[in-house]
Amino acid sequence: MELRYSSGNIKNPNVHKIGIIALGSHLENHGPALPIDTDAKIASYIALNASLHSGAKFLGVIYPAYEIDEINHGIHNSLNDLVNNIIETLNSGKKFLGIDKVIIVNAHGGNLPLYQCLDRIEYETDLIIQLNNKIVEREGPHGGSGELSMGKVLGILNENEIENQANVKIYGEVGLHKFNDARAKDPNIEMGAIEIEEEGVYVDLDYGKQLFNLAINSVLLDIEKFLDF
Repeated sequence: MELRYSSGNIKNPNVHKIGIIALGSHLENHGPALPIDTDAKIASYIALNASLHSGAKFLGVIYPAYEIDEINHGIHNSLNDLVNNIIETLNSGKKFLGIDKVIIVNAHGGNLPLYQCLDRIEYETDLIIQLNNKIVEREGPHGGSGELSMGKVLGILNENEIENQANVKIYGEVGLHKFNDARAKDPNIEMGAIEIEEEGVYVDLDYGKQLFNLAINSVLLDIEKFLDF
């Protein structure tokens, strides 16, 4: 069977060799206004829309997620379990879909240590891997205004709880306020916690759309780079 790889709104038939997979977290608290799988839904939205715009294959979402020891706001997995699951999933995609390059769209800051495992993932899958963390870099504090605004875009926001979101005495995971050891070790975490404590949170639909557009365009740029070699 000869497939028509040039059919549809496809700029380059080689894009069919590129896969995009979402990576977030499904089981962690984000304050009262956002669900526990916020990161997974954000990552999936970015990955799916980048796939729709480019024609690259949407591979779905990875289930496990990692988090550093100093932060306990949910149920996470070991880094080794996460890596093994990614390898298994991507090998399945390679076998059944013929991909040779993959962009991992990550929306959970706790997964950042995955960088140190990319060589192993590439070796055990024989795939070229790009880890895209653009949304993690730009969204701001955990459970803060960035995630709230994207949640508004996705329709997952409980607007009745927005006024309670910045009550860090009850919801200490917001801004990672209650995780003193993590705050002491990471200046970025400390800055995010202080931002929530001093400024609170807000919801801005346009801001949410801007964050998503930035992240999607970043993935599209990764795709263009893949197509160049």
